[in-house]
Amino acid sequence: MEDLIPHVAPAVVLSVLVGLFHACLYLAVRARGGLHVLAVIPAAIAGAYVGQAVGARVGDPLPIGDFGLAWASILAWIGILLVAGIAAIRPGPTDDETGVTNDD
Repeated sequence: MEDLIPHVAPAVVLSVLVGLFHACLYLAVRARGGLHVLAVIPAAIAGAYVGQAVGARVGDPLPIGDFGLAWASILAWIGILLVAGIAAIRPGPTDDETGVTNDD
């Protein structure tokens, strides 16, 4: 039975949890959904994973075992802000694409 369950490193699991926490915090504060939500969550998880790797090499003021929580949180927010910045500067849909008419 143990051969059927693959071994998952604790850093991966903690990166997913930290990334999801910060992504949910951003989405709750922003109180706005949209398609960029689909990019915020993976960006936060990837940022947390890279951040824990940086914390393992540089050192971290808030370690949880071998996991660097401070660096993971900082880079998760950098990933979130990159996605939010790209979503803010991309052009929105035009009236022709949405089918909305302004007949005022």
